[in-house]
Amino acid sequence: MMWERDVTLLACPDCRGQLVWHGQSEDGRLDEGRLLCGGCGETWEVADGLARLYREDRVQGTDRLMRHIYDGLPALHDPLTAVLTPLFQSVSESRMRDGYMRRLELGALKPRDDGQPVRVLEVGVGAGANLPRIRGSLPPGLPVEVWGLDLSTGMLAQCEKRLRKGRGVKDTRLLVADAHSLPFRDATFDRVFHVGGIGGYRQPAVALREMARVAMPGTPLVVVDEQLDSGLRPSLFQRAAFRALTFYTREARSPRALLPQGAEGVIEEQVSPFYYCLTFRVPAAVTG
Repeated sequence: MMWERDVTLLACPDCRGQLVWHGQSEDGRLDEGRLLCGGCGETWEVADGLARLYREDRVQGTDRLMRHIYDGLPALHDPLTAVLTPLFQSVSESRMRDGYMRRLELGALKPRDDGQPVRVLEVGVGAGANLPRIRGSLPPGLPVEVWGLDLSTGMLAQCEKRLRKGRGVKDTRLLVADAHSLPFRDATFDRVFHVGGIGGYRQPAVALREMARVAMPGTPLVVVDEQLDSGLRPSLFQRAAFRALTFYTREARSPRALLPQGAEGVIEEQVSPFYYCLTFRVPAAVTG
């Protein structure tokens, strides 16, 4: 769900121009129509309240493969993760998620000087498994908007179900978008994070630059994905399990070398035997 007032935060994925809403609204909520770019004239569809701000012809290679997989098992993804994480890694899913969520420093968020709500962006929100943890980590009474994007409409449908059950932040917006070309203005979000997909992106360095661009200068950016703990002496079972999880690449590792030039406060750590957490901040001079 997205509101007419939210359109001012959006930018054309092609040229970053301002978008204008043309279509049907229901009590201020976008329903059916299109978003028109005032810069290049491109239009972007909104159907059933869900904006689709990406180009299908650019979804290629592993991006297309992974979307196909996620669309095929959206209802099974989170239950499988809960079961297989302790089986493969001897650590609970909850402990792993807590390990990276703390790096977002959500408890340190304060009201914005401009009176706007604090905004948190999850790139690759999937079925929304992190949304309850965001809600539980926020300071009481702080006005917050959570934005979640994904290329899998199947996963977004599961996320919507989670939100309808009250298992997340009430003020949440979902949209279909590509991490390689985020449809937002510069410096829009007070926190930005991504979990579990960047290793399969066709251009991870581009996605990292985009996350840095839409983040407020100095805010922590957190990226999590597969990497075998170098201090682990994995069993044959664990080696086979890790290889199965990372079938999409032979180089499952932290993209620390691909961070935007000038990234500061870089912290790389293992939050489980199979997953790294990479945290960094970017000053204003290198977010564009």
